Amino acid sequence: MELPIDHFRLLGVSPSANAEEVLRAFQLRLDRPPKQGFTYEVLAQRAELLRLSADLLSNPVERQSYELALIEGSSGLDLSSNREVAGLLLLWESNSSFQAFKLAKKALQPPQAPALGSGRESDLTLIAALSCRDASIEEQACRRYASGADLLQEGIQLLQRMGKLVEERKTLESDLETLLPYRILDLLSREKEDEKSHQEGLVLLEDFVNKRGGLEGKRNSERIGGLNQNDFELFFLQIRKFLTAKEQSKIYVNWYRRGSEDAGFLAAFALIASGFSYRQPELLQEARKYLRNINLSGFDPMPLIGCLDLLLGDVKQAESRFRSSSDEKLKDWLENYPGETLGALCDYCRNWLKKDVLVGFSDVEIQTVNLDDWFASQEVQIYVEQLETKGGLGIAKAGFSFLSSLAPEQQVENDPSKNLEEQADLPMPGGAFDEILKEKSFKNRFQNRDAFLRSDLVKKIISTYYSTFELIKKSDLKTFILKRPIYTSSLAFIGLFIIGTSLGILTQRKPSENNDFNKISKSELSKPEDIKIKDNGSREKVNNKELLGLNNLIPLTSVEPSTQEIKFLIESWLAGKADILNGSESELLYSVARASLFNRVIEQRKKDKLLGQSQIINASINSINIVQRSDKRIAADVELNYQDKRISSSGEILSETVIPSLRVKYIIGKNKKSWLLVDYISGN
Repeated sequence: MELPIDHFRLLGVSPSANAEEVLRAFQLRLDRPPKQGFTYEVLAQRAELLRLSADLLSNPVERQSYELALIEGSSGLDLSSNREVAGLLLLWESNSSFQAFKLAKKALQPPQAPALGSGRESDLTLIAALSCRDASIEEQACRRYASGADLLQEGIQLLQRMGKLVEERKTLESDLETLLPYRILDLLSREKEDEKSHQEGLVLLEDFVNKRGGLEGKRNSERIGGLNQNDFELFFLQIRKFLTAKEQSKIYVNWYRRGSEDAGFLAAFALIASGFSYRQPELLQEARKYLRNINLSGFDPMPLIGCLDLLLGDVKQAESRFRSSSDEKLKDWLENYPGETLGALCDYCRNWLKKDVLVGFSDVEIQTVNLDDWFASQEVQIYVEQLETKGGLGIAKAGFSFLSSLAPEQQVENDPSKNLEEQADLPMPGGAFDEILKEKSFKNRFQNRDAFLRSDLVKKIISTYYSTFELIKKSDLKTFILKRPIYTSSLAFIGLFIIGTSLGILTQRKPSENNDFNKISKSELSKPEDIKIKDNGSREKVNNKELLGLNNLIPLTSVEPSTQEIKFLIESWLAGKADILNGSESELLYSVARASLFNRVIEQRKKDKLLGQSQIINASINSINIVQRSDKRIAADVELNYQDKRISSSGEILSETVIPSLRVKYIIGKNKKSWLLVDYISGN
């Protein structure tokens, strides 16, 4: 056998050591033989090898010749077969554990394996066990935990085959168990290209958690992997970032089915993260089941399920979930939110996704959470439409019209046959869900009517009508009525149907006479006296001559409005809204905002009036930033200095809100030839 070691390392001295230092080291090694249970024979051979090395290195002539051989490339020591075991023992002592283990393992393999029960076999097996453990420790010190675990497994298998050293084998098994968490971390944290190691890490992780009795560690978890519950949770946080959302959802579902409630919670979040990131809304529906079944003390699933309702287009149900929450602070926040309820729901959902859901996944980016992009996704629109058809979520028939209208520019481009009136009615992305649903329900009635008129039943009725009409032309009317009552009934039905449909259409087209919006006629909007908006948000009456510049801005008809023009449009909205909520009238509001927004302000004023209250609002723009721009849509992030007071009829201040820096996202859309404010979301 050739040992990969020289005489200096074998004896444990430096190549620069003199003869005296060599002899001192030799004597020290003789006085301190290993005490792990080696036979007398191998210890005697060890001493003889040490003596030969000491004699060579202390003899100047022999040493010079040996050093020259080393310089010329000679390496290793050739040992006779009766000294191989002693050589492996010295190799292990010289901290070459890995080489000692591999050579000892090879020596124990047939056909060169020693006779069973011999001292040589016992010594080789002991060297293999000791060098295996030390080699594993060296690998761990270099953070090669998987490699260290592989060495331990080799050693355990070798000792099992030899049927010797039971205590040493138990020590290796204990080391391997303790190494498991680090081994998993090593395998999972490798490059994505190393798919084999990644899959091995996943298998080990699942087995590890199952042995512990789930994420909660229901069994004697401290004996498994050497981690208590706190240590395990820290370890688990480390490895999550190396797993994709899909991988995590799969393993969490498996653990949940084995009885781990914590895994059900994490499964829901992983499904939501995967569904939201990859536009797979069906995963959100699946996540809902796990959230509903979680029975953790103090856990309130209502707001989270409400967020899922919101993401699946069911706004009313989402608001109902939030209001049925057991968290009083959440409900107070919702009531006191400085803006629309929809804005509050979107804010909560956006922050929940960013801070709680979309974290801890290797494939999920969380720089921004854009709900507009989610609703504009074709996959989401198709899925919600299917849910609506099946009644899966109980969404109103108009519910999907909101989702289908999130990208009006694309729809108009793809269908140039739409006239200008239809284009003007398209809602813009980021709009208020409830208002859009109300407006689009009118359009859906016509769509449903058209579908009915295309049905086979109507075709049969129409064909009957025409055949009946031919009979009328060829027969005496009185004879026809008396002899063919069934045709007469059909004709009467057709006539009533057409009259009823026409009346219904005319009724739908007629604006509500009770709406305050209709109290402001177009002639009033074009009066020479108008409202001028100052930089500080105050308003004053000016004459027509002074409004020469203002009339060029309102309505805003620029093809590409400047930032200053957009700012003026928003300021006009703020001023007009403040006037109406204060009990006055605004002649500008309808010219700067969409009818749905105008009606929303009117409804709010109606509620305040019934309560005998009014609002004094002061809002001025601190900064404005155009974040998105197209031919038909502009989005602007605005920072407002916002103040409001709610006043009773007696002049008493009922409530007061001051927000020095309120962030609001305004959506401006192109309506025919002018730009109008479509919607706004507070806190964006």
